[in-house]
Amino acid sequence: MTIAIIGAGHVGQALAAGWARAGRDIVLGIRPDRSADGPPTDDAPSARQASPRDAAQAASTVVLALPWAAAETALRALGDLTDKTVIDCMNPIVRTPDGMGLAVGHTWSGAEQVGHTWSGAEQVGHTWSGAEQVAQWLPGANVVKTLNQVGAEVMADTSGFAMPPVMFMAGDDDAAKSIVAGLLTDLGFGPLDAGDLTKARLLEPHALVWINQALQRGKGRNWAFAAIDRDDAS
Repeated sequence: MTIAIIGAGHVGQALAAGWARAGRDIVLGIRPDRSADGPPTDDAPSARQASPRDAAQAASTVVLALPWAAAETALRALGDLTDKTVIDCMNPIVRTPDGMGLAVGHTWSGAEQVGHTWSGAEQVGHTWSGAEQVAQWLPGANVVKTLNQVGAEVMADTSGFAMPPVMFMAGDDDAAKSIVAGLLTDLGFGPLDAGDLTKARLLEPHALVWINQALQRGKGRNWAFAAIDRDDAS
């Protein structure tokens, strides 16, 4: 399996390093003007570099590790990804007067959306997600939402935890989710299936909990969520 990672930021670098240690074949999709400052080869010495389109076309699994603001233009340039597994790591975060919110995911009745605030009308709730938007931009691709619930530091190295950090995933194709579960296990995560792609409407706000604790509440970035089962004998 060849994995194309589209995006050379902290998340793209972290995933390249983690999967390189697991022996995966990685090609990094980097714009020509970004090649000079691409991911450190020390962390993923076997990773190749190509244009985003060439990387995506050469791979069976494509990982989207882009800023949300750049996503639509970048994804439309990747070409036809029909039947490929596409992992959406992106969080559609926007700044609002009340702090962080989601750029997509809410509809309103009788008023425009203003982040996560009220605007003179009843909030209808989570009726859309960034992952569902990605699926519209990439028709025919098997989109799986995951790897959006912790920071890059944990993605790069899940060692040192008392138990494997949990990583939820959501998608419509069971075969694609099976592939993604294996890739999450490679990174040291315990994969949990949240259901179909509409459940990305749960996972994207869930990421804001981690961000709030890590950046606003002083917990720092070296922590993750865990799923702990009660002992049946207790």
